[in-house]
Amino acid sequence: MTIPTITSLAPLLERLFDEAEAANGATLAAVADLSDADRARLMRSKTDYRDLYGRLKEAPLAVSRETGRLLYMLARASRARAIVEFGTSFGISTLHLAAGLRDNGGGHLITSEFEPSKAARARQNLIAGGLIDLVQIREGDALKTLSIDLPDTIDLVLLDGAKALYPDILDLLEGHLGPGAIIVADNADDSPDYLARVRAPGSGYMSTPFAEDVELSVRIG
Repeated sequence: MTIPTITSLAPLLERLFDEAEAANGATLAAVADLSDADRARLMRSKTDYRDLYGRLKEAPLAVSRETGRLLYMLARASRARAIVEFGTSFGISTLHLAAGLRDNGGGHLITSEFEPSKAARARQNLIAGGLIDLVQIREGDALKTLSIDLPDTIDLVLLDGAKALYPDILDLLEGHLGPGAIIVADNADDSPDYLARVRAPGSGYMSTPFAEDVELSVRIG
């Protein structure tokens, strides 16, 4: 039996998760001078979020191990061939998604990252995992990088960048989402406008909270 790609990636992923956990102290220190109210304001602002993420440019900001497994499982279960990710960071989530594509027989993953140093780290990790051939990393403002040259049909979306932009990114991608397309939004509680949209009756989505802070949505209309 062929060994699943996610299994062969286990040592790399374990190292990256361990490094992300070890960086938690530095991540907290980078925003220690901000009050809870200030953090919430920066997180939910469509302009000031740049200040927050500028402080966190060295932080992995990784998905959890459980969310990573979920991403791989959803990619496999949906037989995804075209995936779009908003927020690459160091590429931990990207590795899970690309592993799903590899085990589906191939495909294409477009991921967008604003911080050049993070995009470089992600590229190194994808090369180490032998998955870079499946992934296009687009550097810069996702409102621009994800507005052009998208697949006709997108099977799976991960939203894990600036939370205030989740509705705007969905606007860019929605015309490419057919019935059954899956959207995973990490830390979705920090994007109340997005949650209101995908949970609204008649929105064209069926949506439910999953795990601690993930919103799982399926396009139904």
